[in-house]
This record gives sequence, C-alpha cells and structure tokens, in this order.
Amino acid sequence: MSAPLAGVWPAPLTMFDADGGLDEDAMAAHLDWLITAGVHGLVINGTSGEFIALTDAERRRVLEIAVRTSGGRVPVLAGTGSYTTADSIRLTRHAAQAGAEAALVVLPYFQRPSRAEVLDHYRAIAAAVEIPLFVYNIPANAATAAVTVPDLATLYAEGVVCGVKNTGPAVHVVNQLRTRLDDGFRIFYGGTTAPVEAMAGGAHGWVSGLLNVIPAAAVSLWTAMVDGDLEGARRDWGRLWIYRELLAEPLFPDASDLAIYRGLLRVWGRPAGYCRPPLRDLDSHQLTELEKKLATA
Repeated sequence: MSAPLAGVWPAPLTMFDADGGLDEDAMAAHLDWLITAGVHGLVINGTSGEFIALTDAERRRVLEIAVRTSGGRVPVLAGTGSYTTADSIRLTRHAAQAGAEAALVVLPYFQRPSRAEVLDHYRAIAAAVEIPLFVYNIPANAATAAVTVPDLATLYAEGVVCGVKNTGPAVHVVNQLRTRLDDGFRIFYGGTTAPVEAMAGGAHGWVSGLLNVIPAAAVSLWTAMVDGDLEGARRDWGRLWIYRELLAEPLFPDASDLAIYRGLLRVWGRPAGYCRPPLRDLDSHQLTELEKKLATA
C-alpha cells in the first residue's frame, strides 16, 4: 500500500435506477458527496453495496466508477470476494488494474468450506495477485466461521494478508489483534454498535454502511478519538445514536438497513437510488414516518 490505511471508510450504496439498472450518475454524485464530507477512503462492492446482487461485470463497472470519481482524492478498497477462489482471483486482478489500493475478500458463502480450505482460499488469491488483501470477517453472512486471531496472525506472518475488516459483536477482537500483531496489520471495525470502543481499543479505522448517511459526523468522531478527546467522541456518538437506533429498533421491522439508508438520503434530497429486488425501498408512508422521527429526535 502507498500509505497505511486508516480513518472513516464508508461502504457506499450501489445506486440502481427504478428499473434495476446501474445509475452511474447517482453513484458518482453519492461518492463525491462522501469524499467531500472528509472521509478517508471508500470500500466498494461491500455488503452495503449489494455485491451479492451484482453480476461480475457490474462489480467491475462500479469499481471503475469509484476510482474515476475519487480521482486520487481518497484510496479505494475493492470488495473482490466470491464463493470460488478462481472468481475471487479474477475480480482481484481487475481491482488492481482499475487502481484500487487493496482488496477486501469476504469469507466464502453458501457452501461450508473447512478452516483449512478457507485459509488456503486466501493463500491462493494472494499468490495470484499483486495487491494487498484484507480478510472480510463477517460470519453472520457467510457459511464459515470467522478467521480467528491466531489464523490472521499466521496469514499475516506468511505475507498473505495485510489486515481485516471485523464485523461482529466481539469488539475485544480489536484489542487481541493489536496486542498480538504489529502496526503493519490494519484493523478496521465493521460494526454499527461500538465504534468508540473499537477505536479506543486500537482499531485503525471504521468501515460501515451506516457511514453512507453520517460521513462528516463520523469524521468528527474519528478526529476526536485521534486527538485523545474521548469525551468529545462520546458526545459525537450520542448525537448520532438515533441513526444506530433506526437499525437496532427500526420503525419498520420488515425494512432492510439499506432501505433505511436510502430513505434517509431521499428525505434529505440526496441521490438515493433504489434497492434491487428482493430488497424493497421504503414506501411513501414510511418515508413520512421517517421524516417525523428525524424531526423529533
């Protein structure tokens, strides 16, 4: 990597038009807004980018739009993981050619590879590409357990991976990794519940879909933590808690987090795009209720 990756990294929504096609103009406008808000990087084709709903050609195109829109203002971390090792290698090679800084490779999904198979999956990808790899630990959405701290240490020692995005309830994993590994191994907190705790524990950054709607405020929180202003960071997170609450205690139990992010952007008059089925957008009544909730917060 040209420089150690750190800070606030949104996982941007992929913008679809009403017919389900890619809306490239809306995508570029949203990415530019995030960058202008001061974020430190972008994670493209992540969970919040609905990578699972994209064809490989669409994943390539979305990444190309992101790199072009960034124009070198911030680095881009490309989600390149697929179920098969061969597909992951192809997508990762494209990410390197397109100008991504590094690749984020999700745990295999649907089928249930063993621990040894998962580790060899990462080894094979690393051996075939010339771009740094991050493990995307998100066991709730995968078919295998998270790569453990000892296994991450092994992969790092072998030169296979350079970091991890850890998405799960166990924030203490950040502390374990910082204790066991040197600062060259980059640790990104991937949740929406405890960013202050993760940063205090040594996380190098925060990656989340939630950052689609709170980019500038999240940067303020991050800056407070870097400056050692814990009280200021707590105040910032307290002001942002309503957005976490919309996910934890949703007004609309059947709505996805992505629909809520799009709804917030739509209420604010920002490009929001549309969900790709089977996910559904908020209807007009739900948008009205969302606006009322924001007004009374």
